[in-house]
Amino acid sequence: METESEPYVRLATLRQLHQVVAELNTARSLADTLQTVADGAVNGLGYELSAVNLVRPDGDLVVAAVAGSAGAEALMAGRVGSRSSWDRRLSMGERWGDLCFIPYTEGWVLDDDDVPQWHTAGPAPRFPDEWHPMDRLFAPMYTAGNGGGELLGVISVDRPRNGRRPGAWGQEALQMYAFQSAIAISNARLRANMQRALVRLEREQQALRASEESFRQAFEYAPSGMAVAEMGGDQHGRLLRTNDALCRLLGRTASGLRRYSFSDLVHPEDIGTLLRTSAEGGRAELRLARRDGTYVWVSLRNSVVADTADGPRYLLTHVEDIEERKRHELQLAHRASHDSLTGLPNSAELRARLGARLCSRPAGSLADAYASSGGADPRDPHGFRPDGNEPFDGVDGFEGKAPVPFDHHVHLVAPADGPADDGSKGLAVLFCDLDGFKSINDRFGHNTGDAVLIEVARRLTSGVRDGDTVARLGGDEFVVLADGLGTADAQDLAVRLRNAIIPPIRVEGRAVRVGASFGIGWASCGMTAEEVLESADQRMYVEKRSRSKANRRAAG
Repeated sequence: METESEPYVRLATLRQLHQVVAELNTARSLADTLQTVADGAVNGLGYELSAVNLVRPDGDLVVAAVAGSAGAEALMAGRVGSRSSWDRRLSMGERWGDLCFIPYTEGWVLDDDDVPQWHTAGPAPRFPDEWHPMDRLFAPMYTAGNGGGELLGVISVDRPRNGRRPGAWGQEALQMYAFQSAIAISNARLRANMQRALVRLEREQQALRASEESFRQAFEYAPSGMAVAEMGGDQHGRLLRTNDALCRLLGRTASGLRRYSFSDLVHPEDIGTLLRTSAEGGRAELRLARRDGTYVWVSLRNSVVADTADGPRYLLTHVEDIEERKRHELQLAHRASHDSLTGLPNSAELRARLGARLCSRPAGSLADAYASSGGADPRDPHGFRPDGNEPFDGVDGFEGKAPVPFDHHVHLVAPADGPADDGSKGLAVLFCDLDGFKSINDRFGHNTGDAVLIEVARRLTSGVRDGDTVARLGGDEFVVLADGLGTADAQDLAVRLRNAIIPPIRVEGRAVRVGASFGIGWASCGMTAEEVLESADQRMYVEKRSRSKANRRAAG
């Protein structure tokens, strides 16, 4: 039967519980919350001593806060009890709802475990509900409440101020307090985690801003050109951002460059090089157009950068001016392939150009191949002409016949040899030897001889077409390669060049004159470059002997 004072006890207990729970929500940090939990058990629930044991990430429990005794706090705070020892304690004794009460008659077995504790010996209780100094009362805190979630921690209390074990209302109040404390601790942890996350995010943003600023400064103030371009999509390769060095290199404004991609600026002969350059780690040397229409040699180095972890990717291109190096390389290559005196292609370059037009298969073998494939007319529109201009496709009456394999090489065939011109065209090789040059060189010296060679080279170059080659073999010998000529055309060209050489050449105030003998040979597949030159050389000597001595004598 309920006593007269019991309702007042309940009301007082609820008031105290409400007050200490309200204080839980005023704590600013996790440490403050834990200490408030310990203080609340002492100040609001009527215990002389309390401790908050918090589960660590490794599962063990650490004494995070102590209230009611400075000595107990000095002894217990910060010490750790193993999870296994705590599981043993919470499985012993009497269950008061979620609470665990271990009377002194059973708790002696816990005196030597590793859980931090503060207990003193005392006499046996004088009445059944008297609190003994070795009694233990634990209030577990769970993440979901009512023992349904993970263990968050344990509130341990000792020495009720009334000297009695808590009754039903006292037990209920401690259990409710543990439930509210678990909520407060979880919220404090959440706030702490959010604060740490915010601090970490701010640091990351600061680092990102610093990184972006470093990149901006490195990009903007780099001594060589830098560009950022779109990667993928319809606007692939379009320039999004360029630095001052690239703008100066190309003579264009940054806003103007944003209308272009590198493929719009590259030299037409270098577009293939650009397209073959890989995006990741690709390198290329090519020419880019300046605003004034000229081209500059540059070295491109590509790398791929991402805006964010899953954001769009961009192409970062480093553009280095290599104009001077390329000019030096071209000069070296020119020196290796051209005569230092006249600037004409030298003997090696002449043989390289001539050899590039020749192949090892004689032109006559083509007609033989057609004959063996069924007697196709080599001049048929669908046949492979002996000059190599049209491929045989094996159709229109040639079904079942073995086709001649397609050959991209344009085969050279010499025009028919004879006085009559049959209209066929070929690659004429005009071998030129100066008449009377040795006497000029011996009489007036090498300087005069060099001046004569330079002027002859100029006259020969002026007398041929743009696509023809004038080369100096050495000494006073020159060779002209002229493609697409017939027999009469080659003879006319030799006459024009001879007439261009004959007029006097003024050197150091005196006029000297040289003549020229030309031999006309024809390049034909199946011959080597040496054989072609030797044939033209022989014909030159035949022509030289056939002319009268008066026509070959140089006047000086």
